Amino acid sequence: MTKPEQLFLNVSLSDEATFSNFFSAPTSENGLAVSSLQHFLNDKNEQFIFLWGASGSGVTHLLQAVCHLAQEKKLSFQYLPLRELVGYAPDDLCRGLEELDLICIDGIEAVVGRADWESELFHLFNRIKALNHKLIAASNAPVRGLPIQLADLSSRLGWGLTLHLHTMTDEEKQTALQMRAKGRGLELTDEVAQFLIQRLARDTNELFWQLQRLDNASLQEQRKLTIPFVKKVLGLGQRDIH
Repeated sequence: MTKPEQLFLNVSLSDEATFSNFFSAPTSENGLAVSSLQHFLNDKNEQFIFLWGASGSGVTHLLQAVCHLAQEKKLSFQYLPLRELVGYAPDDLCRGLEELDLICIDGIEAVVGRADWESELFHLFNRIKALNHKLIAASNAPVRGLPIQLADLSSRLGWGLTLHLHTMTDEEKQTALQMRAKGRGLELTDEVAQFLIQRLARDTNELFWQLQRLDNASLQEQRKLTIPFVKKVLGLGQRDIH
């Protein structure tokens, strides 16, 4: 991954954040969004994408999946989680980014409403467009739902394709959990998967994080994932975790 020389960013991608590790029914709206993202790097007709979805819908996962794909294609790219980078000066953060083949900006909502950030992002869009490079901007809300002060920035965010990720149903979360478990070499039965979804916060980020805890415990204790074992590892007794 090539980074601009002006600023070193200690930002890494999750190894699990790949397209093959993301569940969506192919004919669903989420499936169509995933397909658009998978083909984005080769699509000469699309330069910008605005991706939005509620927390836990998979926005960050898919942004990083596009970055993994860019890496496979030996393209230069940068993933920018603005919720973590909001403390940087925006002109320092964005300087030179337009030189990269792909920029993925995550968490636009963290900086909108700030004149310095809005101005810098507006100019970054223009620089990227001039070089015919690609950008994906992501948020937890649609453009019209963001408190953007700079009208020109709102316009830029709507330049390209807008994709909406819907929160998974419980059935989809079960399939996604079992797919993720299989990738880790774990057997996650329907009964245990449903138990996790019913007892834990239904945010997929939380579910996948708890699955990682269970994977580690299973390896250490050489135990299968049964409901009693899950209760023990996650501390689930009579009271549910929400």
